[in-house]
Amino acid sequence: MLRKSLFALVLSLFLSSSFAFAADKIDLNTATSEQLQMLNGVGPSTAEAIIQYRDAHGEFKTVDELTNVKGIGEKKLQQLSEDLMVSKK
Repeated sequence: MLRKSLFALVLSLFLSSSFAFAADKIDLNTATSEQLQMLNGVGPSTAEAIIQYRDAHGEFKTVDELTNVKGIGEKKLQQLSEDLMVSKK
């Protein structure tokens, strides 16, 4: 009985921590190149292109604006959008 309880406790802790980690989104307006590269499908050149766009055009207003960055189309946007956010000031 103790073994089952311990297993249930460990399983619930694992699942709850996984969901908490998944809830963290990367802010397009403050992210570093290294943070952007943590996203699946974003390498050094794409991360730098995002930062260069942000530096040239100011803060992102929406995540959808990411399609204005060279190399990011609708398909890539759909892939990334769940992991991104835009801070409002």
